[in-house]
Amino acid sequence: MNEILRVENLNKTFQKNGLFHKNSNKVKAVKNVNFSLGLGEILAIAGQSGSGKSTIAKLILRSIEPDSGKIYFEGTEIFNDSDNLKKFRGQCQMVYQDPYDSMNPRMRVFDIVNEPLEIHNIGNKEERHKIVLETLKQVKLEPAEEIMGKFPHMLSGGQRQRVAIARALVTNPKMIIADEPVSMLDVSVRGEILELMSTIQKKKNISFIYITHDLATAKYFANKIIILYAGEIMESGQTRDILTNPKHPYTKALIDAISIPDPKNLYKEKTIGWQTDT
Repeated sequence: MNEILRVENLNKTFQKNGLFHKNSNKVKAVKNVNFSLGLGEILAIAGQSGSGKSTIAKLILRSIEPDSGKIYFEGTEIFNDSDNLKKFRGQCQMVYQDPYDSMNPRMRVFDIVNEPLEIHNIGNKEERHKIVLETLKQVKLEPAEEIMGKFPHMLSGGQRQRVAIARALVTNPKMIIADEPVSMLDVSVRGEILELMSTIQKKKNISFIYITHDLATAKYFANKIIILYAGEIMESGQTRDILTNPKHPYTKALIDAISIPDPKNLYKEKTIGWQTDT
């Protein structure tokens, strides 16, 4: 499998702020993290809140700067300069946890999805309209022409997350980072969104980094998994191997926390089966 992303020795420390915090009081959010992502591969980064999952995503996108370490995309190191980052971000898009907070509430759906096309100078006005329309259809937002004219508050949570996915897809990226993309949705629509992402991933062969605290969804969606605790990788490997034969006590604790009350649940292995390598 061709490597699309490589992270080497990534480190990030944050300074605690406040009246009673001394200068020496620092938090090591990411500690010597190393991993790679293959073309068309889905890597889950899993751990509890505060484990450093979202910080890693921000470091990859260079929305915050690492203290040390290197990030390579298609063999080229990513630096914090405008031309380098613009090209990289055209190929690497983000789906955020809260679809409402990640959108400008004053913008219509068309403008939200069209914005990346304008930023990256893709197509003319007519071509962009067509691309947005087709992308909304890809994420099952119908009738697309009607949806384009709506504001985010006029949509359900599931529809808003579909808009967020459309915005990520519209530039035809090679990689998507999805940060807890279903955690704020109703249980009834989580499976639909995961199924949508899985279908799109297979059709377009997009590489995914899937950030989650929920091993049940990671089990369904991801080929490989990293278990993260306090900024450090506890163990990593094929999702099936890690979740059926965990080595670290923290991984075992996360697995024990999985609750599946319905034997016909979407995420149950008996129903879906394990995701295998592509």
